[in-house]
Amino acid sequence: MYKSIIRPLFFLFDPEKIHHFIFSLIKTLSKIPGVSSIFRSLFQINDKKLERKLFGLTFKNPVGLAAGFDKNAVLYNELGNFGFGFVEIGTVTPNAQEGNPKKRIFRLKADNGLINRMGFNNGGVEAAIEKLKQNKGKIIIGGNIGKNTATMPENYTKDYLECFKALHPYVDYFVLNVSCPNVGSHAKLNDKDYLLELITAVQKMNKTFDIQRPILLKIAPDLNEIQLDEIIDLVDETKIDGIIASNTSVNREGLIASKEQLETIGNGGLSGKPVKDRSTKVIKYLAEKSNKAFPIIGVGGIHSAEDALEKLNAGADLVQIYTGFIYEGPGLVKEINKAILNDLN
Repeated sequence: MYKSIIRPLFFLFDPEKIHHFIFSLIKTLSKIPGVSSIFRSLFQINDKKLERKLFGLTFKNPVGLAAGFDKNAVLYNELGNFGFGFVEIGTVTPNAQEGNPKKRIFRLKADNGLINRMGFNNGGVEAAIEKLKQNKGKIIIGGNIGKNTATMPENYTKDYLECFKALHPYVDYFVLNVSCPNVGSHAKLNDKDYLLELITAVQKMNKTFDIQRPILLKIAPDLNEIQLDEIIDLVDETKIDGIIASNTSVNREGLIASKEQLETIGNGGLSGKPVKDRSTKVIKYLAEKSNKAFPIIGVGGIHSAEDALEKLNAGADLVQIYTGFIYEGPGLVKEINKAILNDLN
């Protein structure tokens, strides 16, 4: 029903506008007595075999929602009813910002992909905290943090620390987003020496709290093997808790979309099926080259249960979906969890 009726209807409208409409729809429906229970009965699988213990946390299942969907932490309680094992909010920046000019999300229907150049549009860290205070404790929440676009390079770390300190009491783990291609100059964020500085500073602040939160680094799918070796060395040196592989891609190779369509769209991060193999390749390389020395959350191009199992078999400990959730519908989460259970038997 979703792919035959609902998705074609939604796809008639601007992607960003329909995104906000869906948020309002889920929020409104969830306020009707009994509707949340119906969602849970349709989409959740509760089985102890699906549990994953990672970073000192117990995930009720290994399928999460990637950052970018619930940027401002307004829907995580309701999204928990759709079977996710965890939801990552953000990317959150210290101050609210509009992001890049609209139009900034584009569907590549033939490729089952999206190109976005949102630019960390969000309401700022204080607005996110107000929403996180309403947490009903049903689901693990990750906090994906970044810098404001206008922040000067010498103050990048300050931005991350401000978000980290403010969000610390309200999220279960953190993700340092250093790989988004849509936030202006981010060359410094990909420099190993700077990453060492950033991670060390965040870890130092983490130790000032009675409870330390796991800290992960989100990397791009476009890194070459030399850069991936640097990531492995970085994890070894800093003992950061894990890696999320991967973010969106700037690579346009192998797309069905025409050159004219891509030129009309312009720059932005590519997600969905076109990045599936690139993401899996990164996961496999990191896992094998490091001898599985650290946890990996696999994300990128998961549109089916088979795609998710491929990520897990490549070395991912957990997986996240986003574009696949839009193209395949909410039933994808249950489909993946069922396949994981079948794979265990």
